Amino acid sequence: MPTLPIDWNLLWGAALKIGTAYLLALPAGLMSEREGHAVGIRTFPIVAIASCGYLLIMQGPAGGGDLLAANSRVLQGLIAGIGFIGGGAILKDGATVHGTAAAASIWNTGAIGASVAMGHYEIAIVLALLNMFTLKAMVPLKKRLDETK
Repeated sequence: MPTLPIDWNLLWGAALKIGTAYLLALPAGLMSEREGHAVGIRTFPIVAIASCGYLLIMQGPAGGGDLLAANSRVLQGLIAGIGFIGGGAILKDGATVHGTAAAASIWNTGAIGASVAMGHYEIAIVLALLNMFTLKAMVPLKKRLDETK
């Protein structure tokens, strides 16, 4: 049986980045799940690792051409595709709309994964922390604002 040539350093580097994207997106997914949203503990981390994975693929050996333009097209596709997934989290019930924060958080987890893939851990951490802060700390303010409507 033929063996596959595996660069173990690349494998461990990819596993570290994908694992980091997973762990940074997990708390937002857990919070979404606890609040009873349709998207949560599984969707958020998968969006983050998929985004990370796509950009890691783009960093691999290229067959020529403009790598910056290729990365830009992949990133544009991710942004649009994640927006589509997020759109599925938004529910309209009469005059009210629910799930927009979940949709925005899904989009943010894609940015977390992409940041990790590109080696911008500081961006990924800030995105994750601000997402969690917004989802958790802004709930009392949102409830007060909703009561005044």
